Amino acid sequence: MENTKTENLLEVNNIEVVYNDIIQVLRGVSLNVPKGGIVALLGTNGAGKTTTLRAISGLLKPENGFIREGYIKFAETDITNVLGTKVVRLGAVMVPEGRRVFKHLTVDENIKVGSITRKDGTRNIRRDHEKMYDHFPRLSNITNRLAGYCSGGEQQMIAIARALMAAPEMLMLDEPSLGLAPLLVKEIFENVETINRDLDTTILVVEQNAKIALQVSNYAYIMESGKIVLEGPSAELKNNPDVKEFYMGITQGGGRKSFKDVKSYKRRKRWM
Repeated sequence: MENTKTENLLEVNNIEVVYNDIIQVLRGVSLNVPKGGIVALLGTNGAGKTTTLRAISGLLKPENGFIREGYIKFAETDITNVLGTKVVRLGAVMVPEGRRVFKHLTVDENIKVGSITRKDGTRNIRRDHEKMYDHFPRLSNITNRLAGYCSGGEQQMIAIARALMAAPEMLMLDEPSLGLAPLLVKEIFENVETINRDLDTTILVVEQNAKIALQVSNYAYIMESGKIVLEGPSAELKNNPDVKEFYMGITQGGGRKSFKDVKSYKRRKRWM
């Protein structure tokens, strides 16, 4: 299977996700995230990207969802339908879409909250706390500001810093560019690359902004209607004419094209 040359930190194998026992959202989704890599999961609204992250993060149950088929393994531990608190303790932490900072806490208090599950001592936590301001220098000037009064870009940085305070082995980002100006999007993704390189943190990023996601990632998957419809090294997908056309959203005849209609796309069964 793909990425076999490197050890896979995360393995999602042929999962089906159902809500309220009847609504099937994911159909046979499989993906791997190699240790130390950056993997992008791309797709339009409603493709199933966020549901995939929730399945990995153990956040399906509060919404009456569960994994009916397949399995998910993180660091060789089966986390299928495991609750989110255990997944965080194992080292996989998600930054949800829309930032969701604690608006009535200060920037510094928000960041410190992320260390609540750690048991490796005050010294290590204090060291990592200082590192957050090295990675996000913008935040060092507003440490005492209430998070609710911060800009969207600042809130995204707070949310990422808070997640990093849990010392994750893998960081999952859900639409980090959503609602941000282009310059801030560039800065956020530069931070993502730095975190991956300097902190040796594996990253799985869900994005609609295919251009920038394919620039920073090593490997990418494209979802449509709850299925993986295309995958490959990011450099190859970035130059794929079908990917370009799909994400531009315009065809010669007008309207949006689906991968189902692309002649060069050959559907492959993804179960093992």
